[in-house]
Amino acid sequence: MSRRLLILLCLLPIAAVAEDFGDTWGTAEREAAYYRLVDVPMPDGVYVEAGSFVSLPDGRLAVGTRRGEILLFSGVEDERPRPRVERFASGLDEILGLAWRDGAFFATHATEVTRIADTNGDGHADRFDTVSDAWGFGHYHEFASGSKFDDAGNLYVALGLSESYNSKALFRGWALKITPDGKTIPLCSGIRSPLGVGANESGEMFYAESQGPWNGSCSLKHLRPGGFMGHPISFNWYPFAPNMGAAPVMPNSPSRMEVERKRVKELVPYAVVFPYKKMGRSITGFEVCRAGGKFGPFDNQIFVGDYTLSIVMRATTEKVNGVWQGACYPFREGLGTGLLSVHFMPDGKLITGGTNRGWPVRGMKDNLLQRIDWTGRTPFEILDIRAQPDGFTLRFTRPADAAQAARPESYTLESYTHIYQQGYGSPEVDHARPTITAAEVSPDAMSVHLRVRGLVQGHVHDFHLPDFKSRDGETLLHDRAYYTLNEIPKP
Repeated sequence: MSRRLLILLCLLPIAAVAEDFGDTWGTAEREAAYYRLVDVPMPDGVYVEAGSFVSLPDGRLAVGTRRGEILLFSGVEDERPRPRVERFASGLDEILGLAWRDGAFFATHATEVTRIADTNGDGHADRFDTVSDAWGFGHYHEFASGSKFDDAGNLYVALGLSESYNSKALFRGWALKITPDGKTIPLCSGIRSPLGVGANESGEMFYAESQGPWNGSCSLKHLRPGGFMGHPISFNWYPFAPNMGAAPVMPNSPSRMEVERKRVKELVPYAVVFPYKKMGRSITGFEVCRAGGKFGPFDNQIFVGDYTLSIVMRATTEKVNGVWQGACYPFREGLGTGLLSVHFMPDGKLITGGTNRGWPVRGMKDNLLQRIDWTGRTPFEILDIRAQPDGFTLRFTRPADAAQAARPESYTLESYTHIYQQGYGSPEVDHARPTITAAEVSPDAMSVHLRVRGLVQGHVHDFHLPDFKSRDGETLLHDRAYYTLNEIPKP
């Protein structure tokens, strides 16, 4: 048993005490009519704490686990799954990134990215090659999250801090790019506690950040090359990253992100803020839906898991004035364990997995994979929100009641931000009430252009559409959405 696993198991009686989380959105029963949860039972002798997924060319699902194994599943996609499982590799350390290329796995775990192959064809790994170990490790809480390959064949690794607060080992709190020839390039500093890294809808690399010091709430952040993600404790490694230049100016605390990004030119604002508890408490792995309609109307949107609340959310991003920003939306609650990873399988089903071990979590089941299947019914939802020079455009999954949608009073809008500070997290502050002056409905009633007076740059714009109905009289499945307005589009 690894030292890290032993420590976490010793902590289990304290750390995994159930909290009274209640419902996040109170919509689980209605959600099931559109997206049902399917448990994937484990065969005897198989124990899985899924930290990463990848689908293989032969149709099997590979799962990288916190216990350091790569397990190969067959039959996960069956209507009533009874999967067959083979252990391909073991002896690794918390696999939080798994990719496949040219007949081999590329596993990101605590201390390195490893290429793992079966050279004799017996179905089990027999060759382990280090691709990159260009970072330090010295504490069980120093997690490493890894991406899939980008179009150029690069991998990306986001490294958590030491003990969550310090940077005691090389490049802890940084993101690194690993090129196809094995070169490791420092990419960004200022990361705190990443539990997911990957591409957005446009192929740009992002990572999932948790609330904590210098992070008022959870967020998706753009890994802009040369960027500073906001937590300055890892400035000590700039001498080891000559390509990055000098360390940024130290941010002030307490302050606001909108203020400090004018002072600190490298500072990258949160692209999508997930308001705390309303939309998760510890967001984790994410993946873009490329299901081609097999998962309903949400193609090319980001699906994000949350560990603590055992929920899945949606997000969309757009680039405005050279800066990434976007919105998040509720999707599905009531999952059975703390989610670490989500993955769309080739048939369009969303597989989820994680653990209930180590931190408080709503979903208390262990040894669990769950699938989310679209039932074929399309819920009435806010499909997405896009910023406009004079407000926002909201699109819907089905036609809205045009008369109701044309009334500005059908929408409630407030805005707020968070304190950018060294302290842990932040309340919502600087509340404002932008005024919706007009609501212009498209001819097909699938979208509405809201003209807004009082947009606040740098604020989350919190939309509430209570009792908003479709053309056929159905209320929204989820009537909240949250847009992070880093930039107001130019006219």
